[in-house]
Amino acid sequence: MNIDDILQNPDEHVRFAAYLDELGHVADPDEIELVGRVLADPDRTMARSAVLRHLDRRAAGLCREPAYEGWAQAMAQATIDHPFLAQRLREWSLFRAVTLEAPWQQDDLLASSNWLQLKTAAGTNTEAVEVLAAAGRTKRIRNTARTSLDQGSKS
Repeated sequence: MNIDDILQNPDEHVRFAAYLDELGHVADPDEIELVGRVLADPDRTMARSAVLRHLDRRAAGLCREPAYEGWAQAMAQATIDHPFLAQRLREWSLFRAVTLEAPWQQDDLLASSNWLQLKTAAGTNTEAVEVLAAAGRTKRIRNTARTSLDQGSKS
């Protein structure tokens, strides 16, 4: 099925599933164009949701790879008019920095979403986990960070 056929389907659930399938199989050189086409769907909420799932899947797969930087720059351009998607991409880049123990700012982590704080709290970067154990936004984040610290000290 191609993107034009998908757009003809009036059922947003069918389009959502078809977009996820197309995004899951797109060749790297065609990815940014396809993301743009999906984001042009009249149901903007559904389209952003499909692209968010794709972005999360791709970022998780590329997070530790050198190719992440180029991909993230291209994806930033594709999502520039979609603040939530652009924010998620920035948070993936922060998560990458924390994970790879590259330079990152404590204030950026503390200002990040619950999603990123919880994901980071469950990680292995002791400095980041300690920051979240002390000052994470929610009780769940602080508890997850404390549990990560406890498990890390037992290993």
